[in-house]
Amino acid sequence: MLGFSRWRLFKGLATIVCIVGIVSLLLMYFIPAPPSRVIMATAFKGASFEYYGRQYREIFARHGVDLELRETAGSVENVKLLQDAKSGVQITFVTGGVSDGKQAPGLLSLGTVYNQPYWIFYSSPEPLDRLSQLKGKRIAVGPEGSGTRLSGEKILGKGGVNSETATLLPFAGLGAVNALNDGKVDVVWIIGSPDATAVRFLLENPNVRLLSFPMAEAYTRIFPELVRLELPKGVIDVDRTIPPNDVPLIGTTSKVLVLIDIHPEIVNLLLQTMVETHRGQEIFQHPLSALAQWWILGSSCNLSIKTSRRIG
Repeated sequence: MLGFSRWRLFKGLATIVCIVGIVSLLLMYFIPAPPSRVIMATAFKGASFEYYGRQYREIFARHGVDLELRETAGSVENVKLLQDAKSGVQITFVTGGVSDGKQAPGLLSLGTVYNQPYWIFYSSPEPLDRLSQLKGKRIAVGPEGSGTRLSGEKILGKGGVNSETATLLPFAGLGAVNALNDGKVDVVWIIGSPDATAVRFLLENPNVRLLSFPMAEAYTRIFPELVRLELPKGVIDVDRTIPPNDVPLIGTTSKVLVLIDIHPEIVNLLLQTMVETHRGQEIFQHPLSALAQWWILGSSCNLSIKTSRRIG
């Protein structure tokens, strides 16, 4: 009788081992282990996307994941790479208004991470206060395929500044900074955080002026994807009073897009990275609103890609 009981116990344990083995194989098949390497498309050197991408990479590395940053022309190219299965790109930054659910099926947005302004820097000795005064100028608007150029052609065009009334050149990021310093361009149209390398160089250059948008509110009504921003007097450098006065600006939102089938644990890590990188106070965003945004985002996503909202 005792032997029979041991035999039944053995059979029971064997059955449990088999079940656990089968379940493990099914989990490995249907929910594979997260990848150790992920590719993220950013932008050109000196851009905000490149600046924040490097911070994301450091955080991913702390968790044992290699985040490879791919330099691109910007938002437009980023969306194309994300939709191209051969590119290997799974994560990217994109500016508001570049894509929507119809234009980018199969992609998901993890939400808005920060606001970034459009800047117009120029080297004229005389102050400018209207877009129409840029006619006849050589303007660095970024390369084809960049969100910088797309937005520049659209917004500058409202002031009558286009390829027929001005010379639009493909310089961007640090390349645009060097072109302005070398006299190759008269104006730089650039998008990015004040902390982005290229923007910071231009803001701190005493020989460069920043054009304000006194009709910023009107532009946000014409283009719904735009937001009105203001650069407070002295916020860049209090001692040197940079800028010398409050500057009204227009800007847009920046989002993080991912492939719909990206691994849930990578989404979890990405959300943590976004919170850590953007939760502090920035010039155009207060910490309370950022934290509230991420609390809502974390709750709605529930650390799973399936509950993230579609691009819209």
